[in-house]
Amino acid sequence: MKKIKLNLFMFLSLLAVTQSCTNDLNVVPQDDDDFLSEDFFAQPNAYKRAVAGVYGNLSLTGTTGPGSSLLQGIDPGTSQYTRCVWYLQELPTDEVIWSYEGSGDPGVREIQRNIWSGENPIFLGMYSRAMVQVALSNEFIRQTTPEKLSARGVTNAAEIAEIGYYRAEVKALKCLAYYHLLDLFGKATLVTENDPINFRGQQIEGAALFSYIESELLAVLPSLKDARTNESGRLDKAFAWAILSKLYLNSEVYTGTPRYTDCMTMCSNIIGAGYQLKLNYLDNFKADNNTSSELIFAIQSDGVKTQNYGATTVMCNGQVGSIEGNGQNLYGVGGWGGALRLRKQFVQKFDGSEYDFDSRKTIISAGRPIDIANVAIQAQGYVLGKWSNRTSTGLPGQNSTFVDTDFPLFRLADFYLIYAEAQMRQDGASNGNSTANADGTSLGYINALRERANDGNFANVTTGQVTLNFLIDERARELHWEGHRRQDLIRFGKFTGGNYVWAWKGNATNGVSIPANLKVYPLHPNTILANPNLIQNSGY
Repeated sequence: MKKIKLNLFMFLSLLAVTQSCTNDLNVVPQDDDDFLSEDFFAQPNAYKRAVAGVYGNLSLTGTTGPGSSLLQGIDPGTSQYTRCVWYLQELPTDEVIWSYEGSGDPGVREIQRNIWSGENPIFLGMYSRAMVQVALSNEFIRQTTPEKLSARGVTNAAEIAEIGYYRAEVKALKCLAYYHLLDLFGKATLVTENDPINFRGQQIEGAALFSYIESELLAVLPSLKDARTNESGRLDKAFAWAILSKLYLNSEVYTGTPRYTDCMTMCSNIIGAGYQLKLNYLDNFKADNNTSSELIFAIQSDGVKTQNYGATTVMCNGQVGSIEGNGQNLYGVGGWGGALRLRKQFVQKFDGSEYDFDSRKTIISAGRPIDIANVAIQAQGYVLGKWSNRTSTGLPGQNSTFVDTDFPLFRLADFYLIYAEAQMRQDGASNGNSTANADGTSLGYINALRERANDGNFANVTTGQVTLNFLIDERARELHWEGHRRQDLIRFGKFTGGNYVWAWKGNATNGVSIPANLKVYPLHPNTILANPNLIQNSGY
C-alpha cells in the first residue's frame, strides 16, 4: 500500500471499547471481543499496528471490507467518518445535491432540504463514529503508559521514543473528533484515558468543550513531530496548528469571543512550515494526491486495501459518473449516474470572464439545465469534474469503484484564506467597523491561489475588491466539496435566515428564507433541529 498500513486487527481487538459509547443510541458493536490482550503486544510491530487502527477509524467502517461495520443498527456508509463530515458540511449548503435521496442514504433528503429532526441517522452516524474515535484513542493511551511498557519489558530507547510519538498523535486524533463534535453539535460527552471503561462521561458544550480541545492540543504540540517530518499518512505539528486555527477562526460562533489574532498566528505557523501550493490545482484531488506538497493531512483511501464507501469514493463516482458516458475514461470510475449535482448558486460563483480559464472551474453543463426543478431527475443541474481516481500522470486507480484518492482534510490553500479572513475581521474590529479590506499579506495569499488557478496574474484582485463577501465566494471557488461550506456559511451569517437563499434551502425549489429564530441546536446555528433530544441524554 502507498501509505501507512491500516491494520484491521486493531478493530477486532477494540470492538468492546466502543460498547461504552454507543449503547444508549442502540448502535452497538458486532463483536464481543475483549480489550487488547498482552498477547497482542507481544507480537512484532504491535504498537505501530495499534496506532494504525486508531487512524483507520477515519477511513474504515468495519473489519471485512465494504458494507461491514463495527456498529450495528446503522448503515455502514452512513457512519463512515469522512462521508458523514462531508454530508453534514456540504449537503445542507449551496454547493451540491444528492439525487438518490429517497432510495439512498436515509436522512439525506432532510439534510439537503434543511428540514431534519433529531432522529436523523446521519447525525447518529457522525456522533457515534466520532465517539468511537474517542474510545479507540483513550484505550491506546491507556495501553501505552510508561508503566505498561515497563511491565511488558519494552526498554529500547528508540522504540519508547516512537511510542511516545504515537501517543501524541492519538491525543491529537481525539481532539479532531471532539472538534468535529463541537462544530457539528456544539456539545459532546467528555471521556478521557483516565476514566474507567464503561464510564458515562459528563456532557460539556460550547466554551467548555472549546477550552478542552484547545488545552489538549497546546499540551500535546511539543510532543508531535515537526511539520513535514513524519511518514506519509501520519500527523505532525501542522495538524494541531490546523485544528487550532479552525477553532480560533470560529471562536466567536462557538464561544462568543473572537480569537482572530491567535488564528493568524496558527496560520502563519503552517504557512511558514514549508508546504507549497501544488502547481496544478487538480492534482490535489487525484489518485496520487498523497504526494502533494500542499496537503497537511489527508484521510487515506486505497482502492484495494481500504475499500469503503467514504467521501472520495462517493464524490468520484457521484460527480459525473455514467450519466455523462465517459466516467471510466476520464475519471477512472464506473460512476453512479449523476448522483451528485451542483446547485445553481454555486455555479454562479464562477460567472464572469475572469473565471473563463480558472482551473478550479470544473463545472460541466453538457446541455443540462442549470436549475434543478426535481431532485430525482439526474439530468437536471450541472455536474462537477474536480475529483478523480486517476493519477496526475493519467494512470487509473487500482479499482474502478473504490478509489485511491485521499480526502484532503487540511491543505495549505485553506489557511491562506483563513489568514486573510482573520486579518480582515481583526482589523475591522480594531477600527470599530464590521469589516476591513485585505492587507498586503492577505492579498498576496489570495492572489497566489488565483495565479495558480489561472497560470498567470490576469485574474488577480486588488485590496479594494477583497471584502468579506468576496472572500466567502472565493472560499467556495477554491474549497468546494472539501467539507468546509456549512461552517463558512454559519460564520458569515448566511446559513439561516434570508440573507442568502439557494435552491432547495428550506425545501423549496428556488430556495426560501429559513427563519433566523428557528430552533437551532444546541447553542449556535450549526444545525437546525426540530427535535433537539438526540444527544441530550445519550450517556456517552
